[in-house]
Amino acid sequence: MSVWIQHIETLTPDMIYSQEYASSKMQEWTDDDRQRRMIRALYRKSGIDKRHSVITSFDQNLPGDFFPLGADGQRRELSTAERNRIYTRESQRLAVDLARQTIDNCAGLKPSGITHVVTASCTGFCNPGPDYHIINELGLSHATQRYNLGFMGCYAAFPALRMAKQFCEADPAAVVLVMCLELCTLHLQINGGEDSMLANSLFADGAAAAIVSARTPQENQSCFKLGNFHSSLIPSGKDDMAWSIGDLGFDIALSSYVPKIIGANIRDAVRPVLTSGELELEDISTWAVHPGGKAIVDKVAESLALNQDQVASARKVLRQYGNMSSATILFVLQAILQQQDRPRHEEVCAMAFGPGLTVEMGLLQAQRAHSPSRAEAESEEALVP
Repeated sequence: MSVWIQHIETLTPDMIYSQEYASSKMQEWTDDDRQRRMIRALYRKSGIDKRHSVITSFDQNLPGDFFPLGADGQRRELSTAERNRIYTRESQRLAVDLARQTIDNCAGLKPSGITHVVTASCTGFCNPGPDYHIINELGLSHATQRYNLGFMGCYAAFPALRMAKQFCEADPAAVVLVMCLELCTLHLQINGGEDSMLANSLFADGAAAAIVSARTPQENQSCFKLGNFHSSLIPSGKDDMAWSIGDLGFDIALSSYVPKIIGANIRDAVRPVLTSGELELEDISTWAVHPGGKAIVDKVAESLALNQDQVASARKVLRQYGNMSSATILFVLQAILQQQDRPRHEEVCAMAFGPGLTVEMGLLQAQRAHSPSRAEAESEEALVP
């Protein structure tokens, strides 16, 4: 039995700031010339033009400033509890809006048709969480099954999709709403640490949702047929990507060596998932690479001998949105479906990376809505009386 991603929707907060603005702000918040030079270099080489955030005011001396002035006249960093209160408020709003948008735009789907909700987030904690509010505010059945994958990181969309696929295989009538929602900018820190400076230059806020079911797609529907999934660990990178909960948000370890570690191991990591689908590297037309950073996409492309067209969507998402943790790969998959210059049907291999160092992968078959050629369009026009 085949299981499909029937529809993908994405949503970002209203606040947009350019990478140039972010770089200038980070430089304002330090008196160290060496740090300023590092910040300029990191932001210039990031491959990012702009990012979104739920933070509407960083230091404009407005109510709700993220870095308010303290009694001593210095900028104060919010506590973890204060940051999490913002997450609680903003995640509810974004989750409900995105779920409504996803259901409304998925042909033939009504809220009552959702049987399972799977959420993934690593940037905040609250209960009742986004899954509860989706069900309560959109009129889903109170018997809807709910599952939350927490604190997994950038690869969490893959366990969520695999779980959804298993639900549909066990019950062909299942319709699963998968949502990844990450508010990474709530963990912005100005402590001067190299790992923090690198993280500050990459992470952004965003949410993405997918409808997964065994329903046969319509002929002119853009969707993905889900294939096999595979998990892999690169233990040598265990200390290069990790985080823990600190007093001023999450304390992240993000080494500049991560792209090199991924590049050195990715060929071996993808071999099992390709073998499971009886595929070779050459059979994959498009690679949905989680753009954790420009260097990660570069190293994956170099190690797998990919051309630029094969990873174009990853670079586009990074440039327009930055790294939105687990939501990012769904943005990439949506962008791949929207590529009208690609074959109508093609094999796609998707991957994302996270703490551990963990590599999660999945095979998908893209089915794009048919876009008639100019000759076909002119022929159809000629038939109109």
